[in-house]
Amino acid sequence: MFYYIGIISNFEKRMFQHSQGHFISCYTFRKGPVFLKYTLEFNDVIQAILFEKKIKGWSRAKKQALINNAFETIQILAECRNFSHNKYKPDSCT
Repeated sequence: MFYYIGIISNFEKRMFQHSQGHFISCYTFRKGPVFLKYTLEFNDVIQAILFEKKIKGWSRAKKQALINNAFETIQILAECRNFSHNKYKPDSCT
């Protein structure tokens, strides 16, 4: 299973097109069947595009947490956990 992220203006029409395989060149054409896992409505198309780009950069685990409305998990997964992160550097004042 894969997660496809995108913005649309006519949800019902687009889901029908995906389910019927209308566009051979479409990314989801050979990936079907397509299921809706999460939606979010925006009044501003620019905000929708920015959110889409942000989500596309997320890990699969963060996308799954969003689908499950596990917002606290998204926060945990967003934290940098490598030793170069400021949180893990030794305190130079001690």
